[in-house]
Amino acid sequence: MSADLPQRAVEVRRSARRRRTVSAYREGDRTVVLIPARMSEAEEQRWVGVMLDKLAAQESKRTLGDAELTERAERLSEQFFGGRARPRSVRWVTNQNTRWGSCTPAEGSIRLSHRLQGMPEYVVDYVLLHELAHLLVPGHGPRFWKLLEAYPRTERARGYLEGVVAAERLPKVPASRDE
Repeated sequence: MSADLPQRAVEVRRSARRRRTVSAYREGDRTVVLIPARMSEAEEQRWVGVMLDKLAAQESKRTLGDAELTERAERLSEQFFGGRARPRSVRWVTNQNTRWGSCTPAEGSIRLSHRLQGMPEYVVDYVLLHELAHLLVPGHGPRFWKLLEAYPRTERARGYLEGVVAAERLPKVPASRDE
């Protein structure tokens, strides 16, 4: 994971029924670590670190590198635009915090926000297709949206991204240790 990414809140849940195992998962913008109730504070801290590292390693394996992103863009262009959209470069960037992606048609460059990493594939594909479409049609007029109609998950992906934006705007309520 990039050092530019915000740190997620960690919630530790102790269970009297849990004897030996420790597990962790992502829940929205926080990480939940499940541990046995009998564990000491020191053991808890050690296991939280171990589980955060483990989750980060799993997530990094699922993240496409720039080369894979370029290959994916080429496949999507072929599949949905007959190969007409040909980017010169496709890469992840960490300086886009209000946009999901951007395209400079004159340079043939596409940049995707690192915030998309870890999102469902169909969402990343939609953003890639959106930027590929800009290589063919610069603005957001009817011709542009007509191109994106070819992708069957356009509305679903747009809804997902709208939900992410809405969730980011919600007030942050601190989690209670009693929950």
